[in-house]
Amino acid sequence: MTYYLHAAKFFLKNHTANGGYLTITDDGCFGDYHRDPWQPDEPVVDYGDCWIAPGLVDTHIHGLLGYDVMDNDVHGLQVMSRGLLQAGVTSWLPTTLTASSARLTAVCQTIATHLDQIDGAKVQGIYLEGPYFTAEHKGAQDPQYLRDPDWHEFQQWQMAAHGLIKKIAVAPERQHACSFVKKVVRSGVVVALGHSSATYEQALACVEAGASMFTHTFNGMPEFKHRQPGMVGAALTLRLVDDEIICDGHHNDPAAVQLLLDHKGPEHTVLVTDCMRAGMMPDGDYLLGELPVYVKDGMARLKNGNNLAGSILQLKDAVKNIVDWNIASAQDAIMMASYVPAKSVNIDDKCGVILPGHAADFIVLRPDMTLQATYLDGIKRYPTSSE
Repeated sequence: MTYYLHAAKFFLKNHTANGGYLTITDDGCFGDYHRDPWQPDEPVVDYGDCWIAPGLVDTHIHGLLGYDVMDNDVHGLQVMSRGLLQAGVTSWLPTTLTASSARLTAVCQTIATHLDQIDGAKVQGIYLEGPYFTAEHKGAQDPQYLRDPDWHEFQQWQMAAHGLIKKIAVAPERQHACSFVKKVVRSGVVVALGHSSATYEQALACVEAGASMFTHTFNGMPEFKHRQPGMVGAALTLRLVDDEIICDGHHNDPAAVQLLLDHKGPEHTVLVTDCMRAGMMPDGDYLLGELPVYVKDGMARLKNGNNLAGSILQLKDAVKNIVDWNIASAQDAIMMASYVPAKSVNIDDKCGVILPGHAADFIVLRPDMTLQATYLDGIKRYPTSSE
């Protein structure tokens, strides 16, 4: 049945509207927005002084609630997808780690062949984070599987994924990186650059070959030097690329996030979580892929070397953090966690915006930026009646 949403603010694609009514059609899509005063002819769901925003889109997430994408477990994917609704996420890219070719093939095949069993946040594609990285900035990637890009290997993964791979990350200094980037981009897949010791010139060459993103900017790359700007310099200065950033207060100081926004603007800044299986779980010992990790004080770290090992961040908290740090407006923070990530991997025709005809995947925020409710296809999925 068609109904209308009434709220204090609506974060529409191109502007933020105060008050009014948003149509949710009987087929679970967004309809027209009507300004006050207006008399609806169908039932109204009134959210008072709350705000309506597009559902958040997490394009870089490894795990949640004790499960990891690399577990290759359909039940785990289902638990993660439902849990993401508590984080305000309505669309996501299950994200892999560096592993054997056979393992990555199996994970891609499992996701692609069991999509109909995942009924929480919508799987809009797969992100392969690795294995084509450098050992020096491997972070929590398993070094035994690091290798040079291989177009034929990628094609095998994409075949197993039934075309679902939307994004892959590569270190620009690996052999044949530029030729690999060209082929992958021509196939319609986004290439990100990361976990790399590349020079500025090497990063630039891959961007001009078609790479269009940087993976968790500032992390997994050398620090900026004014005579050797490197990966950070490329991420900050190359005009049309999109830069991921983790805003948990541990991976990056707020001043570094401000620096990124000052250079790139919100239109090219992608809030991601890089969350691992300890997300929404208590402190303790976990695995990230095959590597032992401990979680304490809001951080996940490798037991061997103490490197940060992903995060336990929820995307709704990244949005709130960047506003609370006085770095971005609510409008821009929401855009950086919905439309920009969707655009960055070419899925903005399916999610990330409130537009007539798009699936009515949206969140309800209180004025303090905390989450009140999450809807999929116009139906409230979080909280449930039992929560």
